[in-house]
Amino acid sequence: MSRRAVLTAALLGPAMAGPALLGHALPAATWLRPVRRLTPRIAGRGGPRHVALTLDDGPDPGSTPHFLDELDRLDCRATFFVLGTMLRRVPSLGRRIVGEGHEIAVHGWHHDNTLTTRPGRTSAGIRDTVHLIEDVCGVTPSWYRPPYGALSTEALLGARRQGLHPVLWTAWGKDWTASATPASVLETLAPGLTGGATLLLHDSDVTAAPGAWKSTLGALPEVVARCRAAALTVGPLRDHGVHP
Repeated sequence: MSRRAVLTAALLGPAMAGPALLGHALPAATWLRPVRRLTPRIAGRGGPRHVALTLDDGPDPGSTPHFLDELDRLDCRATFFVLGTMLRRVPSLGRRIVGEGHEIAVHGWHHDNTLTTRPGRTSAGIRDTVHLIEDVCGVTPSWYRPPYGALSTEALLGARRQGLHPVLWTAWGKDWTASATPASVLETLAPGLTGGATLLLHDSDVTAAPGAWKSTLGALPEVVARCRAAALTVGPLRDHGVHP
């Protein structure tokens, strides 16, 4: 099932089940592009001369080091939205992310759809991931992005309790599919490579087609080059001018 189908099913199910579940799912409407335009802070709309580069689902020992090497070559920094389960496996990669000047943020403990997860699991996962980042990396994260972009009420409140600011994206590369190529990732992103954009890409295939990350990695130099050619700075969310 595609990511769009997963979220659509989760949205429609609660909406048809009653007011309580509808309230639980209501914040997830920000996943829809027209709604994100009305919520620029959650969408990650930043300063007019900056583009935020964000990478989800790591840290992955099979792929994240390649992204770190390439970002170093490009002299570019990014925000890595990590899963607690992944960081627990390879804490050294979390330390490397921070040590090389990148920003680390929370994607949850598991890659669960927060709309369909049992009560309490999402907020506990957010809390545990924050604590793990603090223990392993020595920094306190500022941002939270829910898996699939599905921002439930529990996720929203859980993030706020931990001092996190929810942020989604303004453009993505659809880089998780088996058919993705560097050219397709770039083509999908291209209309959104504008000042103030927050780009969603992935540095791991843990929730994607095997090897999909290679298409993202292959597109990365041209993504950065196009932004810089337009006199846009590419960097992490902390420099993006997004305010809660």
